[in-house]
Amino acid sequence: MKPSFKALSGVLFGLVMSCSAWAQTFPSKPVTLMVPYPAGGVSDVIARSLNNVLAKHLGQTVIVENLGGASGGIAAQKVLNSAPDGHMIFQGSPNELILAPLSNAAVKYKPEDFRLVQMITVNPLVMLARKDLPASNGDELVAHARKSAAEGKPLTFASVGPGSLYHLLGEHMSKVTGVPMTHVPYKGGAPAVQDLMGGQVDIFMTPYGKGQVQLVADGKLKAPAVLSAERQDLFKQVPALNESTALKGFVFETWAGFFVHKDTPEPVVQALHKALSEVANDVTVRTALEAQAMIVPRPQPLAALGKLYAENTAKYQAIAKSMRLQPQ
Repeated sequence: MKPSFKALSGVLFGLVMSCSAWAQTFPSKPVTLMVPYPAGGVSDVIARSLNNVLAKHLGQTVIVENLGGASGGIAAQKVLNSAPDGHMIFQGSPNELILAPLSNAAVKYKPEDFRLVQMITVNPLVMLARKDLPASNGDELVAHARKSAAEGKPLTFASVGPGSLYHLLGEHMSKVTGVPMTHVPYKGGAPAVQDLMGGQVDIFMTPYGKGQVQLVADGKLKAPAVLSAERQDLFKQVPALNESTALKGFVFETWAGFFVHKDTPEPVVQALHKALSEVANDVTVRTALEAQAMIVPRPQPLAALGKLYAENTAKYQAIAKSMRLQPQ
């Protein structure tokens, strides 16, 4: 029996009214900004630089929650397990949403389970090292790593978990140079840096902020190289790996953005996109993040963000495949 025009009209009217209600009532309670690493790291700095500004635009308190583990997978899964109503936002990157499912057998979600609502930073990367590491550029690092491996003591590199971008960078460096290195996973950047200062691990390729720059300036850490194509303003005396012979072309960066459950109603996505775009344009937020050596890109429309996320998914899945990365 075919539905009547009147019945279809009623359904459509109901959907329109439902969407209108979503738009008018969101947010109806405090919003949680989920950070997938412990407090004190670069991700935490980003969140706490903007949560109060975001709260003003949303008209509700924005609470920062830190939850590390499984390369960010535990926090991401918590977002997926919550109601898809926009009240829980995931602050993440390709690291947690694209790479974690490829490397951690306990992570059951797919990149497509999330929707990118807005980018907030593009983050250059630096190689941090224990203060007494005998290397001040890419070629010296590779020479030291080769010598250490020959002596049966491979260079150790930290990451924020198996399959994270920083794990892949270490494995990729080992593959490019042909020098064995040992992976040491952590739950986040802050504990990795603590062990780096204590000399328990040799190097850590990571995004950085003013705090890491100060640790290097104080002599508590060393920075043998940056991973950008050219030297960074906050590390003007630090060479790029790209300047070396052994690691020419070893150029990487990462980015952070805000994601919601893919089933979040479109009016809520639009409301969050508007608020987060205003946050990204806020002078105080931009100034605070740029002072931490982060690049704050201009806000992008939702369609462009969807394309960017799909392209990044394909890119990182291809890198993982070339390294034969398997879920552990």
